[in-house]
Amino acid sequence: AQTARQVMTQRIREAERDLKYEEYAGREGDIVTGMIQQTDARYTLLDLGRVEALLPQAEQVPFERPEANARMKAYIVEVRKTAKGPQIVVSRTHPGLIKRLFELEVPEIADGVVEIRACAREPGHRTKIAVWSNDPNVDPVGACVGARGARVRMVVNELRGEKIDIVPFSEDSADFVMKGLSPAKVKEVLIDEETGTATVIVPDYQLSLAIGKEGQNARLAARMTGWRVDIKSETQVAQEAAYADVEWAEGEWVVNDETGEQAWQPAEGGPAVSAGQWTEAATEGGEEE
Repeated sequence: AQTARQVMTQRIREAERDLKYEEYAGREGDIVTGMIQQTDARYTLLDLGRVEALLPQAEQVPFERPEANARMKAYIVEVRKTAKGPQIVVSRTHPGLIKRLFELEVPEIADGVVEIRACAREPGHRTKIAVWSNDPNVDPVGACVGARGARVRMVVNELRGEKIDIVPFSEDSADFVMKGLSPAKVKEVLIDEETGTATVIVPDYQLSLAIGKEGQNARLAARMTGWRVDIKSETQVAQEAAYADVEWAEGEWVVNDETGEQAWQPAEGGPAVSAGQWTEAATEGGEEE
């Protein structure tokens, strides 16, 4: 009788584990809200009610300090079936978390009227999203920002202050790159389809803003648009144009083994020219002009 009871108990537990697994199986990409149970150097445990979710250190935002019993939203990246029941792995760094948070705050996104077409994120620091409206009467950026910034503020608060740039998506590559570098003002964008490079020309005073702190703005714009972004100031472009027609001497500087002096060795051959002779010739050429 005791053996039968043990078998029955085991089957009930297995059935419960299967039910819990089925509840979350196939929910990769969903967002869940849990209460922080415990945290250490390896992972944080979230209590989702009937099951626990595992938030590994690699999926946590740098500098984010989970506090016990605090509520937290996370993105499901994997659901595994184990002998002890389902193991749900969640993330706070996945770009999908941004999309899901906006779905919760913006009815137009949940209804499919507004779409998030592209997203680039550096967790804990900054995110850029490109939005598109399927209804010409709905402003996609305004819908995501909300009245007085109320909607985007809710997302920022959940992400503990991470900055979010919202730009309109454009099917025109040059226009998309230009918008992607917001808040910088761009003068011109030149697209090279062969190399996949977008050369961006900005006013001199906008150069540092376009590049961003430690290159962050340019880096996120490149990821979001899918183009390699090369930013140049108007002065730099003018200088390159001025030197474009100049004929440059071809060759290389070599060191004379006997004297230790540097000498210019022309690519077409002939005797090497010492540094002194080179300087003297350049000076004479300047005087003749």
